[in-house]
Amino acid sequence: MIKFMLFDRKFIFLLFIINLLGTIYGYYWYKSQLEVTPIHFLPFVPDSPTASLFFTIFLFLFLIKKQSPTIEALAFVSLVKYGIWAVMMNLLTLIVDGTLSWTGYMLMASHFAMALQAVLYAPLMRIKLKHLTIASIWILHNEIIDYVFDMMPTYSKLALYQDEIGYVTFWLSIFTILLAYKILISNQQLSLSKTR
Repeated sequence: MIKFMLFDRKFIFLLFIINLLGTIYGYYWYKSQLEVTPIHFLPFVPDSPTASLFFTIFLFLFLIKKQSPTIEALAFVSLVKYGIWAVMMNLLTLIVDGTLSWTGYMLMASHFAMALQAVLYAPLMRIKLKHLTIASIWILHNEIIDYVFDMMPTYSKLALYQDEIGYVTFWLSIFTILLAYKILISNQQLSLSKTR
């Protein structure tokens, strides 16, 4: 029943609208940081809205009966990575500050939903190793931009822990890449071998 609803075209259209609006809001949320970001870093700073943009494109392509495995790979790895990352950063903010605004809780819920979407819609994705390689380079390159060139999103007092956050984020990226390989490539190969 749930699987039928998830893959129903009307539900996917609704999800497309929700993600499109969330993407627009996400870029707006980054507005103050983007205003002071050097132009050559602009594509790499708004991580979460770019992740939901990839997913929005994936949903749009699905609705018009097309696929782009590169977009699918970018959507999966960035949704999982930045979905989990934002939940972790807001929890860390709660620990460090002792309080979290309602927007922090809203960001935790919406980013958890981002990561969940990636896993739920993985069966619709047709990714090969070359596509995952491109997506892996993208998210690892973002680590360099965020933590070497100091473009990490601003989170209250968390700048004091930038090195530690950068280290954990690197391993979160590795986890995400391995998860993507397991779910999107290894499982596909396994199901193909069973049908032969």
